[in-house]
Amino acid sequence: MTQTVIRAEGVAWTDPTCPVARTLDLIGDRWSLLIVRDAMDGARAFTDFQQRTGIARNILTDRLRRLVDRGILARQTAPSGRRQLYTLTPAGRDLFTVIVALRQWGERHAFAADENHSLLVDGHGLPLPQLQPIDSGGNLADVDTTSVRQDR
Repeated sequence: MTQTVIRAEGVAWTDPTCPVARTLDLIGDRWSLLIVRDAMDGARAFTDFQQRTGIARNILTDRLRRLVDRGILARQTAPSGRRQLYTLTPAGRDLFTVIVALRQWGERHAFAADENHSLLVDGHGLPLPQLQPIDSGGNLADVDTTSVRQDR
């Protein structure tokens, strides 16, 4: 697996040694994650993101700039030369598992049993299986079977 270090100039780290905290410092607000979600769903232009999220123009401008500056999105001029298009970088595409995990958590905990919601399906039209971490032996891992080790 190739590691892409994203640009983080000027980011004040909440907890410099914690990967979760650093990730949230980089992309953790809801608007940024919704922009990434929509980019994964095919949004490319400013108006695409605004129509899908309902985000205010000034906030969308700020979040798109940050996501580009931090290497999550790439910006290029459309062939018409009249607007900017945004695409996921490899680091942005690598957030797919995070978005799927958030979606699956929401399906389990944010909806009543009879409440309709969107569904993420694979190429065969079937829902993705539930993401579940496994340990080095192939067994299910959870909060009771893992711990955080501080590297020196």
